[in-house]
Amino acid sequence: MLHDILLIIVGLIIGAVIGFFIARKFMEKYLKKNPPINEQMIKIMMSQMGRTPTQKQINQMMKSMNNIK
Repeated sequence: MLHDILLIIVGLIIGAVIGFFIARKFMEKYLKKNPPINEQMIKIMMSQMGRTPTQKQINQMMKSMNNIK
């Protein structure tokens, strides 16, 4: 009886660890394929606000976005 309960608990722990690593790998692959924001999105966003961004401003915003991660 105790042996069976222990096996179930160990199985759940191993399953959770394996599931975590699979989900992590999937999310890394997804974010690499579909980045959350890129230079084109920054240009569109700034032009919608009525500003014409320079490349320097875009580079600064991209750098600040990468530092947040």
